[in-house]
Amino acid sequence: MEKINLKNFNYKELENWVKERGWQKFRAKQIAKWLYNKKVSSYDQMTDLSKDIRNYLKENTEFDSLELVSFEKSNLDGSIKFLWRAKDGNTIESVFIPEREHNTICVSTQVGCAVGCKFCYTTKDGLIRNLETAEIIDQYLLVQRFVGNENRISNVVFMGMGEPLANYDNVKKAVQIMTDKNMLDLSNRKITISSSGILAQINRMYEDPEFPQVRLAVSLNAADQKTREYIMPISKTNTLEDLMKTLNSLPFKTGYRIMLEYVLIKGVNDSEKDAHNLARLIGKNKKRYKVNLIPFNPFEETDFQRPDDKSVEKFQKILWDYNISAFIRWSKGRDISAACGQLRKKELNNFIKIKT
Repeated sequence: MEKINLKNFNYKELENWVKERGWQKFRAKQIAKWLYNKKVSSYDQMTDLSKDIRNYLKENTEFDSLELVSFEKSNLDGSIKFLWRAKDGNTIESVFIPEREHNTICVSTQVGCAVGCKFCYTTKDGLIRNLETAEIIDQYLLVQRFVGNENRISNVVFMGMGEPLANYDNVKKAVQIMTDKNMLDLSNRKITISSSGILAQINRMYEDPEFPQVRLAVSLNAADQKTREYIMPISKTNTLEDLMKTLNSLPFKTGYRIMLEYVLIKGVNDSEKDAHNLARLIGKNKKRYKVNLIPFNPFEETDFQRPDDKSVEKFQKILWDYNISAFIRWSKGRDISAACGQLRKKELNNFIKIKT
């Protein structure tokens, strides 16, 4: 019989599973405490559970869904890129990003990606499969164990491999676990889901009463349909016009501005004209948005180039002149290929050792 992973359950499901075993309801809170608050690495550490319950858990459930294959630390900024192997042999990457006042983890939601953005390395493999909820959650838990409690991870960005909203149900449940006070108990405002702009799924997320309110980031990357369609084929069916209509109509709540992610590619979308077009696209909805300008991060097998810093700063200044909140996101982890758009499934040799 295949073992289940309790980290595939939100709290209500965990309670139901506990009651189905004939155990008292409070056992769910105890199990959740050890998994998510104490972040233990084995059932033997759950000392307030009876030996019978611990033995049942060991025999019928798996503890971790991912195995650490390797990690690499940036000499520039301290970011750490992790390569994980799932039970089926597929691999994913996630990134720990130390900030001045907090720590962030960038998690993956799929093995590969089907969206096909030309500026992203992940898409080179196509879509292999969706990650399970436990595989998303374990990225957080295993990295937190690795860096230690003194480096508490308070922020989560769903900006790793894959399109999060194409794995809607598992991402939703992962967010429920992250924000539940009985589980990871993270602040809703410190969780960001990035999307390439799948309109039906964005609307679904905002209309779903069971999806905790978190921040939305949309990968925009162009202010005209032709350019966006060229670098993001998804725009053929989810047009720029329809995308902006959707975003402009979403319920607006103070403190939850939508982030427009704009990867600047030399000679493609980084001209002064592009900046003015972006400002006009945002128009009167300036308070609704925050623009993150991300200089393109090169990878193998691409002809795209990174613009020089002066061009990036000029682009930002034009947006500022329109009173648009625009910030340059100088990607961390570039020296270890851990920056925005550089994550990709890795083929494993028979004997890969953990890097130290």
